[in-house]
Amino acid sequence: MTEIILTDLDHTLLRQDGSISENTLRVITKCREQGILFAIATARYRIGAEKYIDMLCPDYEITTDGTLIHSGGECIYSCSFDAQKTNMIVRSILAAVPQAEITVAGGKTVYWNSMHIAESERLHKAVYNDYSSYFDVCGNKIAAVLPDEGIARDIAGKMQCRLQCYREEKLYAFLPYGSGKTTAVRALARFSGIALDNITAFGDDDNDLEMLRMCGRGIAVANAVPAVLKAADEVTLSNDEDGVAHWLEENCLQLQM
Repeated sequence: MTEIILTDLDHTLLRQDGSISENTLRVITKCREQGILFAIATARYRIGAEKYIDMLCPDYEITTDGTLIHSGGECIYSCSFDAQKTNMIVRSILAAVPQAEITVAGGKTVYWNSMHIAESERLHKAVYNDYSSYFDVCGNKIAAVLPDEGIARDIAGKMQCRLQCYREEKLYAFLPYGSGKTTAVRALARFSGIALDNITAFGDDDNDLEMLRMCGRGIAVANAVPAVLKAADEVTLSNDEDGVAHWLEENCLQLQM
């Protein structure tokens, strides 16, 4: 029985243009009216997911690649580097690629060395930092735009941290070992008191793979990468076809009628 709906955002709940359909909002509302909790699990920083959080009002928000969980605006889980390690990783990135754009998330605050913060749809609330001096921030996630994956893997190996790559992007994230969506989902189960078997998860990308495997039901949208399609318990329609809403309507709402 589904007690928590847990879904990725980009390429899963969101359409390709970044919108959430009225149909999806309607179905999620109906599920919640029947007592099912709703949660998101996204690689986005919280400030980058904020407009969707405002629209969806989830019971739980797993953000920043699973290193943070918020509920009702309160942080209930955080996994981060200490400040020294945060600065060492930033220095290593700049040593390899001096002009690299780097973001560092410290809780809800995101630091960025870009001169175009105000123009960013996702990160217009970021705080400028050129990383020219030591800053006292325990980073949950450090991300950089790099020319190739080899550079990112070399840095992650030297800094002994976890590397996260993204679908069709040159953006690479450096995360604490042991962090990620799977660790956050286990924390979510503890905080909510709901067993993993009663969580239904939706995803599309490699960073959703273990999350889908560990939950009671793991559902891939039709546009998911091959590994996710293969690992999922079921495949629903694509994100542009409201695949999450379609599955919920067929498998949760009808069961309650």
